[in-house]
Amino acid sequence: MTLTSPILAIVDHDEAGALTAPSAQVLTAARALSSGPVVALTLQAPDAEALARYGAARVLVADLGGRSPRLSAVVAEAAQAAMQAVGAEAVLCVSHYLGREVAARLAVAVGGAPIVDVTRTWEENGNIHASKPALAGAWETSIHVEDVPAILAIRPSAIDEVEAPAEAAVEALPVDFTAAADAISVVSSTPQERTGRVPLTEARTVVVGGRGLEGDFGPAEELADLLDAAVGATRVATDEGWVSRSLQVGQTGVSISPNLYIGLGVSGAIHHTVGMQSSRHIVAVCDDPDAPIFEIADFGVVGDLFEVIPQAIEVLRREGYGQA
Repeated sequence: MTLTSPILAIVDHDEAGALTAPSAQVLTAARALSSGPVVALTLQAPDAEALARYGAARVLVADLGGRSPRLSAVVAEAAQAAMQAVGAEAVLCVSHYLGREVAARLAVAVGGAPIVDVTRTWEENGNIHASKPALAGAWETSIHVEDVPAILAIRPSAIDEVEAPAEAAVEALPVDFTAAADAISVVSSTPQERTGRVPLTEARTVVVGGRGLEGDFGPAEELADLLDAAVGATRVATDEGWVSRSLQVGQTGVSISPNLYIGLGVSGAIHHTVGMQSSRHIVAVCDDPDAPIFEIADFGVVGDLFEVIPQAIEVLRREGYGQA
């Protein structure tokens, strides 16, 4: 038995109105769970071409009536209306701060099962299964959902987006909001400073600097620019004020699942590795041969990173990296 019901995917768009990479990954995951159609829910003018390219058969544009799409109550009530409109028995969204809160609210409203920080999904015998890190990343737990709607929040970059062109019909979705959706309003906001690099949680490659950089993030930034990568940091690097707190990776920062993680001067304390050990490939450069990071690294270099990284950069430039 396989699922045939529609799958609802809550998607995000960036400031330029383009579909985000994590949302393309959510659409890819949704297509694999059911033979039924994938329905995309957006709370702003949609990037219909991209939504169709990643397999959305229908696109519902929620009428928010002037409410902010950054409020979890607003998004959850729009998603509930979309579920009822299309008969969806599962909902997928991005596992960021808003997505996790939306998953919880929506699950309470529809009696569903919320699973956040999901790194893998599949369908088996008519049930939806998901895997996610547990116990500070030391274990992976698998969960299957029976008889209730599955509400899954997919960790960015955990799943590769794959195109599967479809005909996406765009429709308006009326929503009857409750008092809960109007209880909070956004008064003002300050945009996060942009570095010009790919966002940390969306990057395929991430270069992370730790204590070993001794405050000099120049090598990490130069390597990141060559590899079209994002720059991240450990807690000590942000505590020392070397870089912005927004770059912190770990238990009290952001969680990442890139294809390639490169740690420079990172020891691998558990509060950091919990946020990155689901990376597909882990490279570590550290001068301490007993550093815990080497226990999970696929490739490790014991040495002075201020000698190792310039040599690596030289080789990469010679191979044509960083050239327009």
